[in-house]
Amino acid sequence: MMNEIDIRNEEILLMGLCRLSFSKELSAKIKDLAITVNDWEYFTALANEHGIPALVFNNLEHLGLLSFLPPEAVTLLRNSLMLSISRNAFHLTAIEELLGLLTGTGIKVVLLKGLALEMTVYGNTGLRQMTDVDILIDRNDFIQARNILMMNGYDSLPVKSGFHKPIIAWTGKHLPSLLKNGLSVDIHLDLFGGKKNDLTKLLYETSTEIKVDRQTAFIPAPQLFFLFLVRHLYQHEMNDESQLRLYADLVVLLEKYYDQIINYDLLANASKAGMSKILAWKLEPLRDLWGIKFPDWIDDFIDRWYNPASINRFVFFLKSPKNNPKTGKGKFYRNTIKEIPGLHRKLLFLLGDLFPTITFMRERYNCKSNLKALLYYPYRFGKIFWLFMK
Repeated sequence: MMNEIDIRNEEILLMGLCRLSFSKELSAKIKDLAITVNDWEYFTALANEHGIPALVFNNLEHLGLLSFLPPEAVTLLRNSLMLSISRNAFHLTAIEELLGLLTGTGIKVVLLKGLALEMTVYGNTGLRQMTDVDILIDRNDFIQARNILMMNGYDSLPVKSGFHKPIIAWTGKHLPSLLKNGLSVDIHLDLFGGKKNDLTKLLYETSTEIKVDRQTAFIPAPQLFFLFLVRHLYQHEMNDESQLRLYADLVVLLEKYYDQIINYDLLANASKAGMSKILAWKLEPLRDLWGIKFPDWIDDFIDRWYNPASINRFVFFLKSPKNNPKTGKGKFYRNTIKEIPGLHRKLLFLLGDLFPTITFMRERYNCKSNLKALLYYPYRFGKIFWLFMK
């Protein structure tokens, strides 16, 4: 933990609680820090914004520090944990039904992000809050999988444009979300960009089997899972948002699978995915702020890609995780198009972005009539300028 830069004690304490393992020395430091905190209202509000109130309550209770908090703060955090336990139980019940539908037809399902983390490193105790379910399936199975789910009560969010329908499997991080009884399911086909499918295939093939009650699912091997989560975090930050929840995921993965993640294959796989500097930028706060010890060759790797703007961005997001003005639209947009393989697919994506469906236009611009929505179509041509923006 670090005090040299402008970080409040409440924020440092929040970072310190984003883990599951506490040495005696670290526990003592966190207790000393908790004594200095005087704005518990800010602390609990920020914990909620970062999506970690359940984890924070659990760790404060484990460390015997709840007595430092005012009763209303304890109640808020405890209620967040109870709500998270309830939500996660709902997700587990729902995913069991989904697995029964897909695995019964021979479709292998790999769990991703929150659900995979909750069932493994967080211990299925409600500590990893989640709002939806993310899964990875083989690209050859996505049409069959979507049809099966939609025939069994799942509704798909609409495709943005008719131009996107032929390239539905290439136009974003995941297929249009599928919804049923409050559950949102995002089906992923590619985790490392359109030209990096070898790593997605490797993650898919090396995933390990687990049981979700009476059904079978798979979870990624730790190192490739770690790299995917690093990339996922970076994409959030490109979109001007970031949460400690996503850093906590990296910390707890390292706590449990350090030797399986930190080896020479890590840098080789990061290079294959074209994300060496991104990995270095995310390992830096884990080392300098969370105090995770890395071997010398990892420290050299981090220092080789040193970028002071990266830590500055971390501090900014620490204080303001969400709802920030968009500052890098051009970079984010170009990156999205870059990762779509094939010039024809890139062109269809751009055309679809310029000419969405009228339904999308009405919702996007809050129009009550089709005629009014039509008037906004020329505004869409501003997207072309994003290709040249910084």
